[in-house]
Amino acid sequence: MSKKNKGFIPVMLTPFNADGTIDYDGLTRLTELYLHAGASGLFANCLSSEMFELHDEERLAVTRHVVAVADGAVPVVATATFGGTVQQQSDFVKRMYDTGIEAAIVITNMLADEYEPNELFEENVFQLLDATPGIPLGFYECPDPFKRVLAAEQLKRFVDTGRVIYHKDTCLDIDLVKAKLAVTEDVPSFGLYDAYMVHAVESLKAGSAGLSCIQGNYYPELVVWLCDNYDNADLAEEVARVQQFFIDNMDVMHTVYPLVAKYFLQQRGLPISTFTRRDVGMFDDEVKAQVDALYARYLEYLSVLNVIK
Repeated sequence: MSKKNKGFIPVMLTPFNADGTIDYDGLTRLTELYLHAGASGLFANCLSSEMFELHDEERLAVTRHVVAVADGAVPVVATATFGGTVQQQSDFVKRMYDTGIEAAIVITNMLADEYEPNELFEENVFQLLDATPGIPLGFYECPDPFKRVLAAEQLKRFVDTGRVIYHKDTCLDIDLVKAKLAVTEDVPSFGLYDAYMVHAVESLKAGSAGLSCIQGNYYPELVVWLCDNYDNADLAEEVARVQQFFIDNMDVMHTVYPLVAKYFLQQRGLPISTFTRRDVGMFDDEVKAQVDALYARYLEYLSVLNVIK
């Protein structure tokens, strides 16, 4: 994923029907919403997609559908490792890559247990690379069931193979992000996409390829705008306000997620249900009121800032 132009890659939701089956019409409309907002790529079958609550055939079908709707307009990546032996994971990487994605994404916590050493993790990564020749890969520091954060030196070793083109960073540490960027800056085919909006502007200025955050499941246009204008001196005040807007409203967007994001998109007019397969807690009157207030702030904010055309 080239870092030549900064871009937003949404961590896609999966719409469900009221009976819990996948709503493919809703998935089409959601994909089109991201594209219309200006997304430069799509991350299907990720944690926001409720990937752990999908079975293998659903993971493949959802990804295949997104690839078909995108129709080459932007690259699509998708998670392809869900535990088991390295051989079992590499087999599914091949199946996922056959859906037409740009890169198969490796969850960093699936190649070694939480308390197993980095040496074993790295050994398994290289075994996976050997078992999937020619397939571009990426890494995802997924926080569930635990977070395995890559060190800068590890990421460099993987990127130097020429096979790794994408990294979704969730370390929440701008110094570590900068260290990762420093050791991979000479690889034009590789891009680091930051998930943490608190330091989004600083990360973009440091060289990240773009942003890949859950906030894009509420108002993707604002994330795209930030990627396009983070270094625009004429819009420095507006950039700071957008950054602060993300920071100020972060907590409500994480509560009962992804149900709240689906509700927010309903408020925006997207005809999808709020059904989720994950046990994310109660969407009670208090949470609903918080999201309604967020939506009102969003509309007021846009009318005042006037940055989204």
